[in-house]
Amino acid sequence: MIESGYLLGLDTCGPVASIALGRLDRGVLATLGGKQIEGGQLSISLLQGIADLLGEAGIAVQELAGIAAVAGPGSFTGIRVGLAAVKGLAEAAKLPVVTLSRLALLADSAQAPCAVLDAHRGQFYCGMYGGGEAREMLLTAGEINTIGGLTGRVAVCEETVAQLLEELYGEPELIRVAAPTAAAALEVSLSKWRVGEFAGLAALDGYYLRGADAKVAASRG
Repeated sequence: MIESGYLLGLDTCGPVASIALGRLDRGVLATLGGKQIEGGQLSISLLQGIADLLGEAGIAVQELAGIAAVAGPGSFTGIRVGLAAVKGLAEAAKLPVVTLSRLALLADSAQAPCAVLDAHRGQFYCGMYGGGEAREMLLTAGEINTIGGLTGRVAVCEETVAQLLEELYGEPELIRVAAPTAAAALEVSLSKWRVGEFAGLAALDGYYLRGADAKVAASRG
C-alpha cells in the first residue's frame, strides 16, 4: 500500500507518448509536471525525457515511490520501449510498478462502459467493462457486425474510428474525448497503489490483443 510519495507515469502506446510526475500525499494526487514525446523519437528520447522531468522537479529516481505504466494495447514498438524503460528504472531503484490498460483509461475518461481504439490494418481494439466483467479484444469491422455492433456509450479518441463505428451495425452513443495520457494514468492508478496491486517485474509484459482471442470472445459475446 502506498499513500504518499512521488509517482512517475508513462504512456508509450499511442503515436505520441507522454510521461508525468505526481506527488501522492495521504491518498491525494497532485500532478507536478509532464512531457510529450513523438513516437518516432521514443527509443532515443524517452529516458532523457524522464531524466529532464525529474531534474526539473529536483527529484532523483531513488526518491520515487513507484511507477504507473500504460501497458497497451497500442504500438508494439512503443509498448516494448516503454516497458523496457520501466523495468530498468524499477529494478535499479527497487520500485513497485502498476500497469494499466489504455482502453480502460479511455473508457474511464468518458465514463463509458465501452472504448474503441484504432488497431490499424482494418482492426480495432475494443474494451467492454459493463456488468462487473472486463473484456478486451481485437476485432475487425466484420466481427463487430457479427456480434451485432456496439450500443450504448462508447468512448473514442480518434475521428476515423468514430466515423467507421457510425457506419456499422448497432447504435452507439459515441463519446469523443482526448487520447489517454500518462497524467490520466496516474489518477486512475490510485486504486492500485492503495491496495498494493503491483505487477511482477520478471513477468512484466504488454497487453497484446490477438485476433484469435477476439474471435473466441466475439462468438461468446
